[in-house]
Amino acid sequence: MKFIQQLYFSTLFFYSLLGLAFLYTIGFFFPTIIDLLQFMGGVFLLVLFLDWIIVFFFTKQLSVRRHYPERFSNGDVNDCELIVDNQTVFSLKIQLFEEYPIQLQNRSSQHTQRYQAKQATHISTPITPHERGEYIFGKINALISFFGLIQRRIQYEEPLTIPCYPSFLKLNHYALFATTNRLHELGVKKIRKIGSSMEFDTIKHYTIGDEYRFINWKATGKARKLMVNQYQDEKSQPVYAIIDTGRAMQMPFEGLSLLDYAINASLIFANITLQKQEKVGLIAFNKRIHKPILADRKNHQLNLILEQLYAIKTTYEESDFGHLYAFCKQKLTQRSLLFVYTNFETIDALDRQLPYLKLLKKSHVVVVVLFKNTLLKQTAEASAKNIKGIYTQVIAERFMYDKELIMQRLHQHGILTIYSEPNELTVQSINKYLEIKARGIF
Repeated sequence: MKFIQQLYFSTLFFYSLLGLAFLYTIGFFFPTIIDLLQFMGGVFLLVLFLDWIIVFFFTKQLSVRRHYPERFSNGDVNDCELIVDNQTVFSLKIQLFEEYPIQLQNRSSQHTQRYQAKQATHISTPITPHERGEYIFGKINALISFFGLIQRRIQYEEPLTIPCYPSFLKLNHYALFATTNRLHELGVKKIRKIGSSMEFDTIKHYTIGDEYRFINWKATGKARKLMVNQYQDEKSQPVYAIIDTGRAMQMPFEGLSLLDYAINASLIFANITLQKQEKVGLIAFNKRIHKPILADRKNHQLNLILEQLYAIKTTYEESDFGHLYAFCKQKLTQRSLLFVYTNFETIDALDRQLPYLKLLKKSHVVVVVLFKNTLLKQTAEASAKNIKGIYTQVIAERFMYDKELIMQRLHQHGILTIYSEPNELTVQSINKYLEIKARGIF
């Protein structure tokens, strides 16, 4: 039964039949070439038979397998490859069709080439996912041929499920640059510290360059040498990434939603602040709070945040900042640094939530993160060719003006802001954190 189910005739087979039929038609008018045509027909049948024998009885030592990561990094290029191991004595022409997950929307990907005998070939198939969740890969279909007249279909590998997590590849990238003190190469600014923190570290001998106001006169009197107090940056302070999962965060930008950009930035930001020895927590909210992670510095805190970010999804509801304030009032008893990833497109949308942001600011340092719509800027700067274009341009400029008013309104009430393009959000978040620490605000 497999000889029928797995048998496919190639395009070359039908073209060859068509050519023979055409030549036999000519043979009716030129009987002298009938013998030659019969010989050609015999060769065709012989080649067809040999092709069938090879692909059905000499391909047991052929294998195709995946070399995929255990999990995907969302929005990044993930290195994947197929390994075709042809240990047969023949070089085989193989067409590979992989059953891709529905999220990738890939229905035309195939790899066709001739694989040499006794060799293993690695085929690079990089994958860039744009959605978190599970990616289910089906089987790998291989159409195997030797002469190219007939093909045998063999399925390799069982269905495979790979989870797609927030961008942990960029997380590792930023962590590497942070540990080697090279974050400035990624756009993170070196900010000069203004003032000093008040966390006492130790008492040391005075050296040229120490500030006079830090001289400890009691210790100086006992040691009969100038002694100064030494301070260090305050550590173990709670820092929260608060992510709005409402409908405002569903807007797409270069394949990812604003929510995914916020999630990727929050993960990297959490890792950087943990390296700064801060306590890090996560709050995701819309109409309710989704399994919050309170700020801590325990070893597996980053893994807890990663697993929680993996499961976050958007809704079509407008988020309730009042519920967020009530939760923070009850649970966040210590003054904290709150990075609120949200998006307001109109003044009315801000006015509905501004009272709660002002209440949050009374007890915490609040940074509202807003997204810059680059498409609006392109539309506003494009040259209008007709009345419709002028109308579209005016509307785009109005939305951009509203965004500036939103920023001004937040600044009037002393609320810190980040106004960034989605793909620059990570660097802007780290810069704002370093600026806040340098200015002694938190």
